Amino acid sequence: MTPVQTGIIGCILLFALLLTSMPVAFAMIASGVIGFALIVSPQAAFSMVMADLFETFTSYNLTVIPLFIMMGQVALHAGISKRLFKTTYIWAGHTKGGLAMATVWACAGFGAICGSGPATAATMASVALPEMKRYGYSDKLAAGTVAAGGSLGMLIPPSVVFIVYAIMTEQSIQSLFLAGIIPGLLIATLFCIAIYFQCARNPSLGPSGTKHSWKERLQSLNGIIETLLLFILVMGGMFTGLFTPIEASAIGAAGSFIIAIVQRQLTFSKLKQIILETVRTSCMVFFIVAGANIFGRFLAVSRIPFSLANFFVSLPIPGWGIMFLIMLFFMVAGCFIDALALILLTVPIFYPVILELGYNPIWFGVIAVVITQMGVITPPVGVNVYVVNGIERDIPLTEIFKGAMPYLLMLVLSAVILIAFPQISLFLPNLVR
Repeated sequence: MTPVQTGIIGCILLFALLLTSMPVAFAMIASGVIGFALIVSPQAAFSMVMADLFETFTSYNLTVIPLFIMMGQVALHAGISKRLFKTTYIWAGHTKGGLAMATVWACAGFGAICGSGPATAATMASVALPEMKRYGYSDKLAAGTVAAGGSLGMLIPPSVVFIVYAIMTEQSIQSLFLAGIIPGLLIATLFCIAIYFQCARNPSLGPSGTKHSWKERLQSLNGIIETLLLFILVMGGMFTGLFTPIEASAIGAAGSFIIAIVQRQLTFSKLKQIILETVRTSCMVFFIVAGANIFGRFLAVSRIPFSLANFFVSLPIPGWGIMFLIMLFFMVAGCFIDALALILLTVPIFYPVILELGYNPIWFGVIAVVITQMGVITPPVGVNVYVVNGIERDIPLTEIFKGAMPYLLMLVLSAVILIAFPQISLFLPNLVR
């Protein structure tokens, strides 16, 4: 059996294990070890596992992940998300669907200090859903908005997915963070347009909230000061060269602690919960990264990525046609595999193809994240939908999935725009070179 044939069998084994509901990290480790053992040797496979696990959990570069996760956890428990939502509500809540629009922008703001889509969805589900229900919003619109809005945390920096992609492809974390800002704002705007048209067609979906005076609106801006401070501290310091991404994550985490202490929001019980959630989420991400590294080494010795790159390049279709096929694969696979795991699984396969075709790897990272955003609100995986359902048990899963469909169309539209106009993603990275 040739290495390529073994590689194909290994990929089939991986998807079979995923269908049995085995955790993604363990499925990648198991299939990677078995495949590597068949191609090289069992002894080499076990040595590789131990080396990769040790390397992942002791990697200096990966320390940005737990630090940014901690920053988001402190921000959540310090009440920053509630104050952020209150500000956006005071400004936009008086219009039809305004509370849902406020939720979208609050998701974008919290995503800028969180870096995780599911965490953003969970936070806004507990903050925004009760308010929308109190004002008579449709469960479908309210829950669908939170699930879709939470996906902005995957794209707006500091994004955990961007960090992992940057480390895997040896690209600049700063450039990827910059590349995600304008697309993130574009998608948030398209989400608000979707809300406007839904409520214009059926005003009962999102009734108007309380109208506030200009004085109240201006006073409410205090609620976004903490978010702006953290964002400017982390991103501004990073892009001015004041400190590295790893130092930025540490400073961001320290800054969120200072805000929590000043606001007198940091109790011992909250600190314990912050640490536990940070460790739990970080370990999950680290195991997925380690699993992807192991499976990636197996793919490398199987020669599948290189064979696939040669196959795609030799196809009698233009480069944009190959790109369309890759994006279609991402879209379909995202319905079944977690977004971070999908990026980790597919980057070793498609990245050589992208380079061979001459596409910008920073631009491709943005497009890949935008398309995998679709997967967090589509069945059967739809992790953000399950997160929202876990917090609001009385809203059926089917209603949340239906409510997220208009936003899925907006994500498709945004992907088309970003593919047609690459400079939207590359404008800021090129500006600071």
